[in-house]
Amino acid sequence: QVQLVESGGGLVQAGGSLTLSCADSARTLSNAAMGWFRQAPGKEREFVAATTWSGSRIVYLDSVKGRFTISRDNAKNTVYLQMNSLKPEDTAVYYCAATTLYYFTARPGDFGSWGQGTQVTVSS
Repeated sequence: QVQLVESGGGLVQAGGSLTLSCADSARTLSNAAMGWFRQAPGKEREFVAATTWSGSRIVYLDSVKGRFTISRDNAKNTVYLQMNSLKPEDTAVYYCAATTLYYFTARPGDFGSWGQGTQVTVSS
């Protein structure tokens, strides 16, 4: 059974940084692409970033380019999201997700495995 476990959320002031982590604790997602979505209250779930197993394909939401960096440690089956220059509009529940698709799109339906989410709150 796939188990994606997120950590690293919290409260930060605008301009600050946070790093989210997501571990595939069951180690069942070999070669899977992994990424992050977010969902703010009253809004749809939104793609943030994702990377293939090898890192040969990395995709970012336009509004986070240059501020967020996704990376992964395959030996630890863990993906990270380093978030810098945070803005109040980045406030949301952030979800880790995984897919077997190489040519994934930003649609949540492309991702078959999900974590429970971690709250990120950016104060102004």
